Amino acid sequence: MTQTNIIQFNPITRVLKKVDKLLETKELFFEDRETAIPLLLNALKYADNTLKQKIILLLGSSAKQEIAWPLYRMLSDPKENEEIRYIAAVQLRVIFPTLKDSQLLIDRLLQDLENEDSELRLYAAGALGWNGNFQAAIPLIALLYDSDMDVMQAAVNALTDLGDDRIFIILYDRLKYGALDQKRCILFNLWHLTSKQDEVIEVYLDYLSHPNAELRYDALVLLKALTEPEECLDAYLQCLNDDDSRIRLLALECIGEADKNRIIDFKKKIAAMYADPDLDVQAAAKKIMSQL
Repeated sequence: MTQTNIIQFNPITRVLKKVDKLLETKELFFEDRETAIPLLLNALKYADNTLKQKIILLLGSSAKQEIAWPLYRMLSDPKENEEIRYIAAVQLRVIFPTLKDSQLLIDRLLQDLENEDSELRLYAAGALGWNGNFQAAIPLIALLYDSDMDVMQAAVNALTDLGDDRIFIILYDRLKYGALDQKRCILFNLWHLTSKQDEVIEVYLDYLSHPNAELRYDALVLLKALTEPEECLDAYLQCLNDDDSRIRLLALECIGEADKNRIIDFKKKIAAMYADPDLDVQAAAKKIMSQL
């Protein structure tokens, strides 16, 4: 008896080929959404991480309602790839404001904030940080005292994205008592509180004299990003006396960006930096002087 070669039919391969075609030619997706959306959702079970990311981005922009619960299942699955869980949480946060009847999903995420699994708390916090989600404020504030540093930082990020400027007082308090990593995270997120910009600038100015050099440097970076060079010249000049060469160098860069008519009176102070032990600081001072 002769053996007949039979070509095996693999439905998974067929599904993934269709998905590749949809992703390459997105017009096909929009021409037949009713078929394309279930196909893409089904493909999530078989796709590798790269393909999952592409599917998440396409459905997250074009099929928000349909992708919401699948995103939750990915972020809450301990067997799922960490990057995929993170992307799912971010995408869920982005689409939340557009969802209808999302309270059940929000409630599930709020419950997850109290889960013993720190990874789940982390991703749930990330998903809940969207503008106007005030019901998440108190549960997220509780996470500022979480035993896991990554969860604490995720809570800071989420709280500053809620659009509730009352969070400023709470985060300002944590700046006094939190661990170093949490303090740095708070400093880098305070500027999101748009109606508290004056208070935030005062915090950054105050931290220029903090005993910790990392916090001083962070504060200077953020102050530079948030203000015009002329606004904080006195603070920048004071930073030229800092023990950390990174801070002296950045302060000179800030001074160099200011209006030359405003800094000409400080030529003596700037020229004194020629004697700085750091060569980059010396060079920055000479550059400013050459332009005056």
